[in-house]
Amino acid sequence: MAMNLRSLLAALFLLGAACNHTLWSQAAPSPALPAATLPSATLRGDAAHPAQAEGWVETKLYFGLGPAGDARKGVSEAAWRDFLDKEVTPRFPAGLSVVDIYGQWQGKTGPNMTANAGAHPSRIRSKMLVIDYPGSAENVAKIEAIRVAWKKQTHDQSVLKVTQPVDVSF
Repeated sequence: MAMNLRSLLAALFLLGAACNHTLWSQAAPSPALPAATLPSATLRGDAAHPAQAEGWVETKLYFGLGPAGDARKGVSEAAWRDFLDKEVTPRFPAGLSVVDIYGQWQGKTGPNMTANAGAHPSRIRSKMLVIDYPGSAENVAKIEAIRVAWKKQTHDQSVLKVTQPVDVSF
């Protein structure tokens, strides 16, 4: 009996979701506006931000700031902003995004690693920097310079980089 009730409730939920989708997709269209007053989804007249861009890539860089359980250890928010202002923004002044994230890292054991590396993951306060830009050797060099600057400043082993092609429209 309980199983039949659950099945009935699940079916009603799915039916309600389908009806809701149908109602929204068949809603009456908004009144027509003259073409000249329609807003555009893209910027117009800005050569630095074309309506359609080809050959762009997106790079995500992951920066470890310090232990997740203790904000007093590692890189402070002020030091992060200083790094962003001095090393990142001058290289990519047109724009970027910064996301606060939590990460885990489990290093390898070996002669140059900490004694407990590999035993348990380190939980790390982190920042993810997202930059979309025209793919070029010059811009790739700028990304690498940011990674090198962070490792030099913090003595971190690495800055994870993920780059992929993107379809960009402003």
